[in-house]
Amino acid sequence: MTVSIWRYSHLVLALTSALFLVLASVTGAILAFEPIISASKPYKPIAISGITLSETIEALENHYDEVLSLEVDHNDFLIASVVTSNGDSETIFVHPKTGEKLGEPTPQASLFQFTTNLHRSLFLKSIGRFFVGLVSFLLCLIAVTGLVLIIKRQGGVQKLFSRVQKDYFELRYHVILGRLFLAPIILVAATGVYLSAEKFSHIPNTERTHQMLEPNSAINPDVMPYELQIFTELKLSEVRSVNFPFSEMPEDYFEVTLKDKEVYVDQYTGQILSEVNYPFTALASRWSLFLHTGQGSVLWALVLLSASISILFFVYSGLVMWIKRRRSVKSNLVMADKDEASHIVLVGSETGNTFRYAKQLSSALTHAGKSVFITELNRFSTYEKAEHFIILTSTYGEGDAPTNARNFATLLKQLKTRHTIKFAVVGFGSLLYPDYCAFAIAVDGLLEKTDGFERVLPIHKINNQNDRVFQDWVHQWTAETKTPIAIQISRKRQKVSVAKPFTVVERTALNDDSTFLIRLRPHRKASFQSGDLAGIVPDDGIKRQYSIAKMENDILLSVKKHAHGVCSPLLSELELGETMKVLIEENIGFHFPKNNQPVLLIANGTGIAPFLGMLHENRRKVETYLFLGLRKRKSLALYEGILSRVTKRKKLTDIQIAYSREDKCNYVQDLVKRNPELISNLLRDGGSIYICGSLNMQKAVLRELESITAEKLNTPLSIYEHREQLKMDCY
Repeated sequence: MTVSIWRYSHLVLALTSALFLVLASVTGAILAFEPIISASKPYKPIAISGITLSETIEALENHYDEVLSLEVDHNDFLIASVVTSNGDSETIFVHPKTGEKLGEPTPQASLFQFTTNLHRSLFLKSIGRFFVGLVSFLLCLIAVTGLVLIIKRQGGVQKLFSRVQKDYFELRYHVILGRLFLAPIILVAATGVYLSAEKFSHIPNTERTHQMLEPNSAINPDVMPYELQIFTELKLSEVRSVNFPFSEMPEDYFEVTLKDKEVYVDQYTGQILSEVNYPFTALASRWSLFLHTGQGSVLWALVLLSASISILFFVYSGLVMWIKRRRSVKSNLVMADKDEASHIVLVGSETGNTFRYAKQLSSALTHAGKSVFITELNRFSTYEKAEHFIILTSTYGEGDAPTNARNFATLLKQLKTRHTIKFAVVGFGSLLYPDYCAFAIAVDGLLEKTDGFERVLPIHKINNQNDRVFQDWVHQWTAETKTPIAIQISRKRQKVSVAKPFTVVERTALNDDSTFLIRLRPHRKASFQSGDLAGIVPDDGIKRQYSIAKMENDILLSVKKHAHGVCSPLLSELELGETMKVLIEENIGFHFPKNNQPVLLIANGTGIAPFLGMLHENRRKVETYLFLGLRKRKSLALYEGILSRVTKRKKLTDIQIAYSREDKCNYVQDLVKRNPELISNLLRDGGSIYICGSLNMQKAVLRELESITAEKLNTPLSIYEHREQLKMDCY
């Protein structure tokens, strides 16, 4: 509920102020160029930090008949009002060391004048200033609520800058840019509010009152200003302005404005007649102006420019996200009669992506002759003829419910079923977060404890919306419920791969596990790496994917022939010289590392395929270990030749094998459990662990790895995945 309050606050504030924010950010981006252009002018020939005020005054008095005032502007340019030898009064940029004229100040460019007035008041004077201040306040709230949502989405403050879960472009970069620019945006918005309040006199008065001392009567009329001790000790970089005495009368004095105070100085003795420190409000006003405009700092002006542009992107991406969520709900809900449906699909989704799976599942069930009703978990109700509940849900932030699922627990308690309904829960999430699929786990637990519900399958967790893992769950559910369905997940905006022809150049006989190797050679040069995926589409039109081992320029696949399969029998019967079409799909997160840190490869069965290619290509002879799970010792014969070669060439440091159908019945997770020192040292040294094979193996291995990192490294396993030291491709 707390998350929803922050989320709705963020949305409402953004929608109500979007047009003003666009205008403010566009004008702000234009105005950010002014300090950049100003700082690029050649009026700062040397650094003023090494020059005393005395040196500058002496240079000016030697160069001009009279000096009226001098000012150090925000760019550290020295501006002096002087009377020349010709009797002309000028305000000019001068050299702080020589007093030489460098140029003349020019009025603000017409573009910046126009933009400044539009940015400050919308050309509406006081009313406009009020609206600008209000929008600045709303922007501040938007940024704060946005920051809270990002923290919750990432799983806490400590995970704020952890890797962002992959999603569509607008959502992903809304989070990434938000982490970078929300702090500058909050500063810009807060200072905008402060400056507006100052214009309306809501900030305490900063006027300063000087209490003058009586000047020293003993004066030396021949003393020169640059000889005064206070000016010889004062660096020019500490000065903001100096007003020279009106006359040579003893009662006239220097008015010196420093960065933190004002000082009146006797023109003959250098005695400080009055000294007033600036109040906090004056300093806050100055800092607010600097932070809001970037005057005097090219770096901060560039930050403000980037922040202004980012606001435009946030408005755009936020609008896209809002529209996507609304469309996903409206377009994907199958509004059948809920009391006539036999299969109820309940969805919990923050971004709308989970509805894509629900729609595919609904289509497959409908095609199989089942009546289906899809709805959000928040709309849970009674269903008169329901036989199966299928819950597909993501998790938000630190184990919270998605927006459209936050009322499910309450509804489940209130509504009672009149007959037994079978259920299965699928959770979507990311292993980057410690609360991986936490809400799905909670829903599964609630249904198990509620009368009238019977479990079909254990909860199934899917990392990073892995289509192959979802299809694997569908196969399990199909086998358990005797409901023959098949789905083909279609991703929006997915890059279309073109199938390329390959020739069969080698195929082994089936071993005792009905497993074989097949080697394919491209007709033309093809770009791929070990760990990428080979997509093969048989006659049923459903694509199957196999992990690639790259051997020279060929593809090597390890395939298990399934008696009732479609693709594997087809591959097992291909003859040498036959041609087939293969879709090469990049698997970015599953390539052999480019650094020289140690690597542990963990596989069972045909999951060894990509590792055979990685070992073959380990030309740098990186320290590499292989934990392999097989059924019998005879199963090793299929891979023994390749493994012997890479071991002999020192591309494989060590191999450990577990046989599940031999006397001791060991599994690959047992190898992990026996090697805590190797694994903890490898992770501590920045090494990587790769896992490929069955999902059941992955789950068992992850449990052992979590135990090792907790006991040996006092660190959650998710931290190492965040550091990209743990990579998985299981199915």
